[in-house]
Amino acid sequence: MVRKHSGDSERQRVPPPLIKKRIASGRGAMEQPNVTSDGDAALTPIFWVAVVLTGVATGLFGDLLMWILALAERWAFNYRSGSYQAAVAATSGTHRVVVLLISGVIGAVSWYLVRRFLRHEKSEIDDALWSGEGDLAMRRSALTSVISEVVIGLGASIGREAAPKLMGGASGSLLSRWIRLSPAQRKLLVACGGGAGLAAVYNVPLGGAIFTAEVLCGSLALPTVLPALACSTIATMVAWLYLPSGATYVDIPSFHFSGSIMVWSPFAGLVIGLLAVVYVRLIGWVSHHRASGTSILWIMPVAFTLVGVAGIWYPQLFGNGKDMAHEAFLGLGGVGLLFALFALKPLATALTLGSGAGGGVFTPFLSTGAVLGSLLGVVWTHFWHGTPIGAFALIGAAAMIGATMQAPLAGLVLVMELTHSGFSLVIPMVTATLIATFIGRQIDGYSMYSARLPRQSSP
Repeated sequence: MVRKHSGDSERQRVPPPLIKKRIASGRGAMEQPNVTSDGDAALTPIFWVAVVLTGVATGLFGDLLMWILALAERWAFNYRSGSYQAAVAATSGTHRVVVLLISGVIGAVSWYLVRRFLRHEKSEIDDALWSGEGDLAMRRSALTSVISEVVIGLGASIGREAAPKLMGGASGSLLSRWIRLSPAQRKLLVACGGGAGLAAVYNVPLGGAIFTAEVLCGSLALPTVLPALACSTIATMVAWLYLPSGATYVDIPSFHFSGSIMVWSPFAGLVIGLLAVVYVRLIGWVSHHRASGTSILWIMPVAFTLVGVAGIWYPQLFGNGKDMAHEAFLGLGGVGLLFALFALKPLATALTLGSGAGGGVFTPFLSTGAVLGSLLGVVWTHFWHGTPIGAFALIGAAAMIGATMQAPLAGLVLVMELTHSGFSLVIPMVTATLIATFIGRQIDGYSMYSARLPRQSSP
């Protein structure tokens, strides 16, 4: 507790500042809410060493997992660079179905064995942070992550970010046990590693840090933000050993603010907010009812095959949807295609997760928001001309991510950092994201992460 009478020369913060004497007014620095003491998770020198080591390990794991993903993509579709979607489209329909069937068989057998023989080991980072003490098993986390990237490379319709996020958290958990950090320090370190995993594979150090603070920790206090920024920055720079250092979505134009898009953004936020509730509920339902036990051995191959059949007509459904979003940001695609993709991508991802697969939903939701924004923008430009369609896609992506994550700051920063664009659209982007997130919170309140938490066993 800080004593506030003028004669007090002590500043009782933990850790204590080098300058002990207060400024002339006698008011305390800790009166600013975000700079209070470290709390239970003390930012000690040994903790900072753990932050650095976690950042390095997370960046290396990010490189390894993306290398495994690239090997699977190369084997399945001879994909090396450029558009994964184009590489899929260059193959026959039969090839697509067979490869996705193989993906389902590999995933089914692998996850069945992992979940059967390592069922007592923990590998759910969100649950470990929000309901536990940050304990994650490195063995099960590593196996789960590798399987996830293999099946995604072979076309599974889920996000690639879950694996590096998990391995970042598992690295922090392992290091905290070795160094014997306190439970509070361990949870903060695991959260920093999780956000750093996202940062490393998408080259979004700022977005990864805000994701750590806003989503995983629920606090933008300085003792949370500082290690989050450090860990995400270190992981991102280490990942440059293999991954590119530029924007994930390249060549996105610098769109300009217009009255048309400003008027459009509140309506878009309303529509996206309502749909975000539906999507999150869908993900929550399939996560709870997902195939388990021996049923996964036949349900997953069947589900993957169904997605493969749909991919005969829509190769955009293969993988996490990155190219689908990229084309929307560039303003490509007609009304029919945009409508089909906005309707089918969430269903393909839900079917994949419901079959028992483990993976992320960040990019699938981002791509859905991008194509939905484009679709609404195409309709809008029939009444008010002049705004490029790609601008609507950027706003749609930010609003969908903000609403489904229940984290508007992270959604906004991630979209701008992923594209290196959108700065002139900040006001309409904030408007749509604010409204969409508010609607999601008022109607339901679950996020894409909280909706996937496993049922807690009865005491």
